[in-house]
Amino acid sequence: MADRPPLSPAQFDRYRRHLSLPEFGVEGQQALLAGRVLLIGAGGLGCPLAQYLAAAGVGSLGLVDFDVVDASNLQRQVLYGTADIGRLKVEVAQERVAAQNPDVRVEALSLRLDSGNALEVLADYDVIVDGTDNFPTRYLVNDACVLLGKPNVHGSIFRFEGQATVFDALHGPCYRCLYPEPPPPGAVPSCAEGGVLGVLPGLVALIQATETLKLLAGVGEPLYGRLLRYDALRMEFTEFRLKKDASCPVCGSQPSVTELIDYAGFCGVPDEPEGEALQEVSAAEVAAARGQGDSFLLLDVREPDECEIARIEGATRIPLGDLEARVEELASWRGRRVVAHCHHGGRSAAACQILTANGFREVANLVGGIEAWSLTVDPSVPRY
Repeated sequence: MADRPPLSPAQFDRYRRHLSLPEFGVEGQQALLAGRVLLIGAGGLGCPLAQYLAAAGVGSLGLVDFDVVDASNLQRQVLYGTADIGRLKVEVAQERVAAQNPDVRVEALSLRLDSGNALEVLADYDVIVDGTDNFPTRYLVNDACVLLGKPNVHGSIFRFEGQATVFDALHGPCYRCLYPEPPPPGAVPSCAEGGVLGVLPGLVALIQATETLKLLAGVGEPLYGRLLRYDALRMEFTEFRLKKDASCPVCGSQPSVTELIDYAGFCGVPDEPEGEALQEVSAAEVAAARGQGDSFLLLDVREPDECEIARIEGATRIPLGDLEARVEELASWRGRRVVAHCHHGGRSAAACQILTANGFREVANLVGGIEAWSLTVDPSVPRY
C-alpha cells in the first residue's frame, strides 16, 4: 500500500461515497485506482461494465473488440448512439469513458483475441472480465486465465436470462469444470438469432462490475464456486454451487491443456477460407431468382422445432449440427448454386463455410434468414 499515491482533494470529492464505507475506505479506493481490468467485448455487457468501472475509479481499463457499431446494437449497447453507426466500438467507448472520468486510462484494442495473442494481451491486467457471446472465445479466455493465474469474471445473456460467476482456478472451478465440452455447432442460437431483452445485459454487467470491484479492493465474498442465474420474466435469482473438477483438462491435477489451442476447431466452428469473402444474397434476390426459374438449392439449417414454426416452401432441411455428417446427401449440388438460410443468418454463415470446405463451389448465405424472408418477401411466413 505504501507505493500507492495519496488521493487528491478532487478524488476525495469524487469518491466520497466509497470512502464512507467502513469496509472500503481510502485503501479500497486506492486499490481501484491502481487496478487494471481488461474487458473482452464492448457489446451489451461491455458497455455498462465500462461505464460503471470507470465511474468507480478503476485506474486502467482495456477494451478488446474488433467490431463496429451497428444499428441493431443500439437497443442494448448503451455507450453508443445513432451517430456512431459504422465506427469502431472500442474507439467510441474510449471517448465516452475518457470524458466520464479523467482518472481512468483507457486502452482501446481493436483486435480479434486468439491463441496467438491472448496470453500477451491478458498478461498485464489484474482482472479479466468476459463479456463475449461465442464459445470459442469463452474457452480461449478461460484457458488463458488459468495459465496466467488470473480471475475471470464471467457473464452471459440470452433472451430473458443471464448468469454470472467468477472463475478462478486458484480458488475454485474454471469454465471447463462447468462445461467440459462445447455444445454442437448451432445447438445454441446466438443473441442475433434468439433475441435478447435490451435491459438484461445491464443487470448482468452490474453483477460482473460488482465482483470486479470486490476483487480489486479485496472486500466481500466473490462468486467463487457459485453461479448466479437471473430470470427476467420471473424476476428471480437462483444460485447454483459449482465444484472443481479434479480431472479438468486445464485446471485439474493432471492438466492436458498446457498451452492455448485451436478454439474454433475445438468448438466445431470452421474457419473462413483465407482470402475468400462469404457470398451473401438478399431475400428479395432469392425470391426473384425463384420467380425466374433459376435452379439452385435452398438449404435450411435450422432445428426441426424451428421448421415447425415457419419454413420456406421447397427448402431442403438439414440442421447445422448434422451438416458435416450429412454433407454427401448434397453431393449432386457441388458444382451448382446453394443458398443456405437459418433464422437470422448466423448459423447459415457457418453452414456456408462447411460446404465450401467440402468442395461446394457456389455457396451463398441468405442475409437476415427466414426473418428477412417474412419481412420483405412473404409476410404469411410466421416470425418467431
